[in-house]
Amino acid sequence: MFVLSNLFAAVASVLSVILTVLYWLILIRALISWVNPDPYNPVVQFLNKTTEPILYPIRKMLPVQLSIGIDISPIIAFLIIIFARSFLVKTLLDISLRLR
Repeated sequence: MFVLSNLFAAVASVLSVILTVLYWLILIRALISWVNPDPYNPVVQFLNKTTEPILYPIRKMLPVQLSIGIDISPIIAFLIIIFARSFLVKTLLDISLRLR
């Protein structure tokens, strides 16, 4: 049981780091989009390639009436990330503690 407990704790830690990095990448992409970045810049291309798989499905689900020229998909992605961090990571850590 001790090994399984450590596995859940490790998965929770890795998931927390991944979600935090994703949060910051989306935030940086949203801030950079305000200044009309050069699409050929390697940093901008990296941000687009890493965040578009998360933001595109959210944009597809938004109704057309809601889009008023402002992309709110990063805000929804933030809420999903915050929920995942507070629910999934804490649940995995609680399971880890109960298995000890």
